[in-house]
Amino acid sequence: MYKIPRNKNGGRKNTPNPIFSIITKLVVIGISMLLAGMIVLKVYLMTLPPIKKLENLTPNMVTQIYSDDGVVIKTFTAFSTSKTSLKDIPKPLIQALIATEDKHFYSHPGYDLFGLSRSMVANVLAGHVVQGASTITQQLSRMLFLSNEKTLTRKIKEIKIAAQIEKTIDKDKILELYLNNVYLGSGAYGVEAAAKIYFNKELNQLTLPEMALIAGLPQAPSVYSPFNDKDLAIKRRNQVLGRMYKMKYIDKATYNNAKNSDVKLSEIPSLYALNKAPYFCDYVMKELQKLGFSEEDITTGGYKIITTLDYKTQVKTNEAIIRNMNAWGLKSDKNQAAAFVFSPKDGRILAYAGGKDYTKSQYDRVTQSLRPCGSAFKPFIYAAGLEKGYGPNDRLDDLPFKVGNWIPRNYGNKYRGSIPIYTALMISSNVCAARMMDIVGVRNVIQLSRVMGITTPMPYDYTIALGSHSVKLYEMTRAYGIFANGGYKVEPYAIERIETSLGKVIYEAPQTKSVKVLDYDTVSQMTAMLKTVIQFGTGTAARIGKPAAGKTGTTDDYKDACFIGYTPDVVCGVWVGNDDNSRGSLTGGTVPALIWKDIMLTATAPYGNHDFDYPPVTLDAFKAESVKLIAPDDAKKTFDKREEAPKISVPQVEMPKVDVPKINITLPGLKRSNNTPEIQPQVTQKVQPVTAPVPVKQNNTIVLPSPVNSQPQAAKVEQKADTNYMETTGNE
Repeated sequence: MYKIPRNKNGGRKNTPNPIFSIITKLVVIGISMLLAGMIVLKVYLMTLPPIKKLENLTPNMVTQIYSDDGVVIKTFTAFSTSKTSLKDIPKPLIQALIATEDKHFYSHPGYDLFGLSRSMVANVLAGHVVQGASTITQQLSRMLFLSNEKTLTRKIKEIKIAAQIEKTIDKDKILELYLNNVYLGSGAYGVEAAAKIYFNKELNQLTLPEMALIAGLPQAPSVYSPFNDKDLAIKRRNQVLGRMYKMKYIDKATYNNAKNSDVKLSEIPSLYALNKAPYFCDYVMKELQKLGFSEEDITTGGYKIITTLDYKTQVKTNEAIIRNMNAWGLKSDKNQAAAFVFSPKDGRILAYAGGKDYTKSQYDRVTQSLRPCGSAFKPFIYAAGLEKGYGPNDRLDDLPFKVGNWIPRNYGNKYRGSIPIYTALMISSNVCAARMMDIVGVRNVIQLSRVMGITTPMPYDYTIALGSHSVKLYEMTRAYGIFANGGYKVEPYAIERIETSLGKVIYEAPQTKSVKVLDYDTVSQMTAMLKTVIQFGTGTAARIGKPAAGKTGTTDDYKDACFIGYTPDVVCGVWVGNDDNSRGSLTGGTVPALIWKDIMLTATAPYGNHDFDYPPVTLDAFKAESVKLIAPDDAKKTFDKREEAPKISVPQVEMPKVDVPKINITLPGLKRSNNTPEIQPQVTQKVQPVTAPVPVKQNNTIVLPSPVNSQPQAAKVEQKADTNYMETTGNE
């Protein structure tokens, strides 16, 4: 029988846990080895020789960003080449840097082995980097001699060089070199450059809060830049002030006054020594960070970053925005525009403008801004209808309509009776879009929008038929690319490859992945329909003399106007509006369409004038019947009988009968709804899609537009001209 171990007093004897004993021994051995290693490293570092001519050294070769056609569009280099003596740098700024970056700077030999060990343990336990342990001297050694790769080998080299630096020059000289070369964001290398860029001041003019803000930047310059996030910059500044107070550099009253002060930035910052596409370069920086590069890696790594940007198109984009907005009197800082251009086939971003003047606003209206898109959303509704089997020639009643308490209206209360679906889109009928929404269902439209890449919140509401909800220009443009690419969605990207200073390729963009989103027949028919918008509808100002499709959009009180369109090779989205969301005076068919046209003439030039590789689509000409504008007494008959119709006041006017020749173009496999009359095809050869002209009112006379030519003349649009009379007041 097993006997329980007893001690000499008869009590139960405690036996050590063997597993615990093993772990304890391993920990002791590990700590002993670590201490032994640190002692050996310490002895080795003490024997290192000094570095010759250290004061004449300059930082690593700078990183440059290139366009796809070889133009340097940004260089990460110092804003100012002048060097500032340590005696000319305010003492509170030096104290703020030391308190934030290296509180033991004046007592360590250039490295802190115990701090390094502590951070290594914390990082291992966390599973990722949560603590750094680089002293100011180590950071300087990295700036002058090393790359930014995150490896143990580089860390050891960093410590070794830091020890040599400490043997070569004194602490004050080390600090001076650091303060003149550290990257502080927005193109500022060194504290003097930062003072000029952020506050437009000399160093001796800075206040304590301003010095603390600058001192908080080295850890993550872009993250804490007040140009990018003022609130976060203030939070970081206050952390620096707190450390200064803790180290007794400032007293409590000074600390409280400084942390409660506001930040007054330079009104016209001197941003980047060389940056020819600033909004695009910001996007590139974000893409680099997603690839695992830190901002320090990027700015001081000496890389050559080749992007997808078409520099000629970028220049034209910048010019088109400024020229067209100035021509229409949109010169205020609140008047803004944005444009996004990419290839629907492979996702290469060709041009990118998040605003009209980066020096006045770094806010990116392509990816950050959420604004209603108006009727530019209607293609999603009609695409949902086509996916359910409806065709471009199926009829919708362009007559007053009511769903619940919502009553959409057409521009000027103009209604045309029964018209084909493609015509409803071409003239941007609001009531027809609402009817189609009622037919296919709100849920189906939202689901289709999600599949096409619209991620912003969307109310389960009929009003989304008129684009009342907020979207991103980036996502809308990407979604239109599906219509251009046979129903496949690709993700736009900006970086083709990255090379080291020695020419070694360390990153190359993978092959573009595409996802099937829409049926081939659907995108073929949608493209035929959207072609008519440019040829005869609300987007005639966007004609570029080659096959193109697109849609205008205008929102409530003309606050937002946009035009999104595409050719087989290029997709472009343009938005124009006011940053303060105030009332405007534009429609999508004016300034946005004109900017779009200028951009696309350049962007599509390398691809020629070829048409979409889609089967021809039947767009049947229709006979425009005499349609009375609905009078108040008759309006009730046209509304859904479930709801009582409100009174509307519309003058009774008759439109003359206009006979339009029948045009037959067939689409194999096209589904037709039950209420659509059968059309006998009369096609003996493949022809290009043709659109039916519709009556257009000009100077109180009904005229029929000429058939579209292979090279139509550019539409001339005068300021405030009523070019989009068919667009809806409020929501076009």
